Formats: sequence, C-alpha cells, structure tokens
Amino acid sequence: MPDKTASTATPLPSQARTSLWRDRDFLLLWGGGATSDLGSAVSTLLIPLMAVQDVGATTFQIAMLSLARRLPAAVLSLPAGVAVDRLRKRRLMIWCQVLCAVAMGSVPAVAFFGHVHLWQLYVVTAAVGSVGVFFGIADLSYLPNVLTRDQLVDGNAKLNATETASDAAGPALGALLAGVVTAARAVAVDGVSYVIAAATLVLMRSPDPAREPDRSRTTPVSFRVAMTVGLRYAWRNPVLRAIACCTATANLGIVAVGSLEVVYLVRSLHAPAPVVGVVLGAGVLGGFVGSLVARPLTARVGNARVMWLSLIVCAPFAMMMPLASPGYGLILYSFGWAVFNAGGAVYQTAQMAYRQSTIPKELLGRVNAGIRWMVWSTMPLGALLGGIVGTWLGLHTALWVATAFLAATGFWLLASPLRGWRDIPEA
Repeated sequence: MPDKTASTATPLPSQARTSLWRDRDFLLLWGGGATSDLGSAVSTLLIPLMAVQDVGATTFQIAMLSLARRLPAAVLSLPAGVAVDRLRKRRLMIWCQVLCAVAMGSVPAVAFFGHVHLWQLYVVTAAVGSVGVFFGIADLSYLPNVLTRDQLVDGNAKLNATETASDAAGPALGALLAGVVTAARAVAVDGVSYVIAAATLVLMRSPDPAREPDRSRTTPVSFRVAMTVGLRYAWRNPVLRAIACCTATANLGIVAVGSLEVVYLVRSLHAPAPVVGVVLGAGVLGGFVGSLVARPLTARVGNARVMWLSLIVCAPFAMMMPLASPGYGLILYSFGWAVFNAGGAVYQTAQMAYRQSTIPKELLGRVNAGIRWMVWSTMPLGALLGGIVGTWLGLHTALWVATAFLAATGFWLLASPLRGWRDIPEA
C-alpha cells in the first residue's frame, strides 16, 4: 500500500486533543450531521408513507421511489469524485445542504396550498439523491482534514453511532408527526435540518484548501481520464476490491428490503403507521449499538479481522425478518434487522477508517467516488429487485430473496487478504 495517509502531516492544535468531544470543529461537523441525519430518517418513512396512504401507489411505484433516490449514484459518483478533488470540499458540502433544503421544502409548501402528487415525490427524491452523491463523497474526504489518522476510527464510530441513532428515532418521530400535522407537512422537519447542517459547516475552521495544480504535467488530465483514476486504483487493490464487492452486495439487499418494508408491514402484516415506525426504529438501533462497540472491538479483535468477523457472525440474522408475523411476531423483524445492522456498523466503521488512512490524500475523493460508484450502482438493482419480485411473486418471497443477499455479504471479505490478517499492515 502507498505510504501516504489521508491526514494532514502536522496535526492542528484542535487535532491534538485526546477527546473528540472537546474538538470544536468535530462537534460542529457531528452536530450538523446528526441534525441532517435525523431529518433524513424522518423523510425515509414519510415519503413512502405518503405514497402508500395519500397517493395510493402500487408496490412497483413505491419501489421506484427508492430507485429514484439511488440511481443518481450510478450516474454521478465518478464525476462527483473529480469535482470533490478539484473544489473546496466544505464549500461544496454547504451548497449541497442548501439545495437539499430547497428540494425537501417544496413538499410541505405544495401540501399547504394543495395536494402532493406522485411525480413530485419522484422529482424531490431524485434531486436529493443526486445532490447527496456529491455531499457524501465530500464529507468522507473532508474528515481527514479535521482529524488525525489515529482519530479516524473513533471519529467514524461517533458519526456512525449518531447516524444510526437518528435512523432509529427518525421513523418513530416521522410517524408521530404524520399523525399530528400529516405526512406531507411533516417533511418540513427534513428541510429545516438541512439548513441547520449548512450553518454548522459555515462555522467550522478546519482547512478547506483548494487543490494545488500538478506542475509535473505538461498537459492537464482530462475530466474523463480523471474519473477513472480512482476506480482503477480501488479495483487493483485486493482489499479495497473485496470491500467494494461486500458493500455492493449489502447495498443491493438493503435497498431491496427498504423498497418493500413499509408496504410489507402495512399491507401484509397489517401494522398501523406508529407501529411501523417503532418496528423500523428498533431494528436500526442495532446499528447504534454496533457503532458504540466498534472502537473497543477493533482494538481487541484487530482492525482487519473485525471487518469480516462482524459480518460473518451478524449478517445471517437478517433472514429472521421474513419470519415475522402480525402482533408480537413483528419482534422477529426488528431483532433480525437490529443484529444485521450491528455487524454492519462495526464493519462500516473499520473499512471507512482504513480507506481514509491509507488512500493517498490527493486521490481520496476520486478513490472514494470509484468505490461509491461500485457499491451504489447495485442500489438501483436492489430497488428493481424488490419491485419486480414483490409484484410477480409477492412481498414475502421478495423479502426472502433480499435477506439472502444480506446474509452472504461477509464471504467476499473471507476471500481477500483480510482473512489472514489481524491488523492492517503498515505501508
């Protein structure tokens, strides 16, 4: 592996502190991200709930909402990586949050004066998904400017824990708001959350340097060639390639489940909206627990071994979800989802820290974009899988197929050099 790291060569004074909870810039990044995550989690329930209850959308139409949000990743990830490496990352993140606020704010605005139509839900979902591609890559690539290499596991664990806690609380909060002010108007919470996140980014002081031109080249690298650099780097590295294949398989199953779960719980298991929120929120809590134990577990097990071990142990529990039944049988859905998410959070924390600390800084945006293109390109397929199988063979069968993909995710890592390592070797 290259001997360059993704962190700054000389730690800033704020980076030298032992506790990240005393780091002003990290707290701003964390606080804004937590607010935005909670708002997004609220909309994750409200948008399909509106489609089911207010618009009367079919199973396939609801699955297409998931496709509309995920498809931009397959189209925009590679050019977004070049843009992130060429632009100031924090400034780009601020504009992304502002654009998402405008898009989400249009839903309650239209609902206030009339009726929200399915086509608007598609447009808003696609817009937020497109802007989110740029924000996600910039966010992942900007964190090493805020933290040192030794702080990355801890920082990613805290950010992931907050994200999963928001994902757990969001559906329940969304269901509550939908009952009080209607689902369409409750989406305003997400719009406000984007505004708050943009404000916290404005207040940060960590360096946000523009890319310095490569003076060793007589001719500039074309945009098309630059898009493929990160993809080639990731695919030629056996560990990054295994991580990409593992995450791509997981994302296919996760999106397939996500495109089915609201309509499955409402129409097949006859769960009312508040119960749906509790079931989904309880399932996501497993990810919060996994994020909390990621750092001590990584120290005990090893930062290489923990990646595959967490998935081999936890991922098969996802196949408990199709065993759920009405009433107390819904606990099986939440429990299987929670254990899978716990293992996924540990894996996610470890692999993100590995990427941020080993990929050369000048390539970080493009390599992250290349990996994201690979792992997000399966998301539209997951939405199509859920929609087509759910329509042709039924929701229950489709859920079995989706959870089978989740159960198999860890085997990609066992086929990589990670299997023989306890810790990632130093360069």
